[in-house]
Amino acid sequence: MGWALDDWDKMGTATLVAHLLECGTHATGGNYVDPPYRVLDDIVHLGFPLAHVSEDEIIITKLEGTGGAVDIGTMKTQLAYEIHDPAAYLTPDSTADFSQVWVEEAGPDRVRVGGATGRLRPDTLKVLVGVDEGWKVVTEISYGGPGCVERAQLGAEVVAKRLEPFQSGIDEIRYDFHGMSALFEGQVPGGDPAEVRLRVAARCDDRETADAVAFEGQFLWMGPAGGGGVTTQMAPAIGVTPALLPREDVKLITEVIDA
Repeated sequence: MGWALDDWDKMGTATLVAHLLECGTHATGGNYVDPPYRVLDDIVHLGFPLAHVSEDEIIITKLEGTGGAVDIGTMKTQLAYEIHDPAAYLTPDSTADFSQVWVEEAGPDRVRVGGATGRLRPDTLKVLVGVDEGWKVVTEISYGGPGCVERAQLGAEVVAKRLEPFQSGIDEIRYDFHGMSALFEGQVPGGDPAEVRLRVAARCDDRETADAVAFEGQFLWMGPAGGGGVTTQMAPAIGVTPALLPREDVKLITEVIDA
C-alpha cells in the first residue's frame, strides 16, 4: 500500500485488517456459531476471510460457494477476540485504537469496516521464554451409569492416597471430573451426569515420578468397579513466561529463498 510505518493511523487500520484475518475461519463463523442461539449454514466447509483494501475502504469477504458467513455478527465477534484494551491494543507495529471501529453490511458475505486509529508503537517487544518444568502426565478413565460420580471420586481418592510417597517430586496435581466439574470446578450447579471421566493431571520433577502417576492412574482398571477407556499421555513440561525486551535489542533479518 505504500503506507509509512510511522503513520500510526494507517498502522492502526492495517492492524484492524490483520486482526480480522489472522484467525482464518474464526472470522467466517467458527468463533460465532453457538447453537441454538447463533447458527450458520455449512460450517463444515468454512471459507477463509479475504480483505480488499484501498485508500478509501476496507471490504472483508470470502470466496463464493464456501460455508459460513461474513456479516456484522461474525465481524463484531472476531473484532473483540483476544484483545486486551480496545483503545490501546499493543502490537509490534502500533498501539491500535479499535474503540471507534464500525462495521456495516456491503452485500452478501461482504462487510465494510473502518474507524481504526493508532498511536506510537511500544518501546518494548514481547518475547515468550520457554522454561524446563520437568514432566507432565495426564491419565483418564471413564465411569458410567448409577453411582458413576461416587466411583470416580473414590478413584481420585485412591490415586491421591497411593501417590503420597511421591509427593516430594510432584509440583502440581489436580483431579477433574469431566461432565461435572472440569471446567467450572463445581461453581455451575447441575444434576448428576449419566457418565463422568476422571482426569488426573500432574507436573513432576522427573520422569520416574511421572511414571508413578501414570501407573496409579492406569491401575484404576482394578477398581472402583466399572471403569474403562483408560488413556495416558506423558511429555516434557515446557512452561512459557512472557518478558519485554527493548526494541533496539531485537535485530530483524529477512532472507528470501527461492525453491
